[in-house]
Amino acid sequence: MTISITSPAIAGETSEATVTPLLQVDNLAVEFAIPQGSVRAVDGLSFSVGAGETLGIVGESGCGKSVTALSLLRLVPAPGRVAAGRILLDGRDLATLSEAQMQQIRGNRIAMVFQEPMTSLNPVLTIGRQVSETLVRHQGLSRQAARRRAVELLDLVRIVEPERRLLQYPHELSGGMRQRVVIAMALSCSPKLLLADEPTTALDVSVQAQILDLLNDLKRATGMGMILITHDLGVVAATCERVMVMYAGSKVEEATTAELFRRPLHPYTSALMRAMPRLARRHEGAAKPRRLDEIPGLVPSLSAVAGGCRFADRCRHAAPPCRASEQIVREISPGHFAACWQAERIAAGHA
Repeated sequence: MTISITSPAIAGETSEATVTPLLQVDNLAVEFAIPQGSVRAVDGLSFSVGAGETLGIVGESGCGKSVTALSLLRLVPAPGRVAAGRILLDGRDLATLSEAQMQQIRGNRIAMVFQEPMTSLNPVLTIGRQVSETLVRHQGLSRQAARRRAVELLDLVRIVEPERRLLQYPHELSGGMRQRVVIAMALSCSPKLLLADEPTTALDVSVQAQILDLLNDLKRATGMGMILITHDLGVVAATCERVMVMYAGSKVEEATTAELFRRPLHPYTSALMRAMPRLARRHEGAAKPRRLDEIPGLVPSLSAVAGGCRFADRCRHAAPPCRASEQIVREISPGHFAACWQAERIAAGHA
């Protein structure tokens, strides 16, 4: 099964964001110390996630997506730190909690599925030991009760013969099965929010589709909120209710999935969509498939970011005001936000 960007089943067509957010992030800034001073890998980021909602975060590598996810768990590696902003989970500001308090949040209230399951699983411990460990620590279960629950969790994520898998080591499982184990571990304490950072990157398309279907089914069954970080706009179209586009550490556009695919207002979002391959049928007399567009240049170094729009040097619509000052994120139409001086002209079809 291949997920195509041209799929008519765009998630945002049928679902709406929850009114009261489960997670509310306000003006988040994450800094990393360097010899010359410090750089902001995430700068002034604000967004929310509702219970039962999936927010997709997209952008090129180096745009701050993974750092954003790690900052929610207060796991930004040194020399990085959360420098400013609020991270409200059910109204409680995680940025103000002690490390001991955060240890009760991680795994219990917020869980994370990382990109590569082989780096998330200990190669010298059995699957059963690793799944059970979370249950013993956070739920206070006995070893026997945790093992029984581990079997239930592996069955929940559709792993065949779960009792036998508990005795195996990570290298004995396929990539798809290892990713299912990681998901089972993340769901073991029934978190309210799941962070999925490129959960299907290393998997082939058929297994990718199975994992995404599994995450969607589990989300509907448990009512948890989910943040899905991905490079694949086709995955976003099939799984997310809303989308936030990041570039060089900041948000440049946010809208419902349906609205974003129908009418992107930031040139960077449009450029990402033009760079995606599309599945098209060849009909007699039809034009040849168009060549994929590429985005010229590279994401700028965060240590060299100056005034003006950070995308201006790569933007086909850039004008003098774009290089003079950076536009703030503003609501261009109901529920559709963009940080672009040309957004109104693009919306009106004049750019």
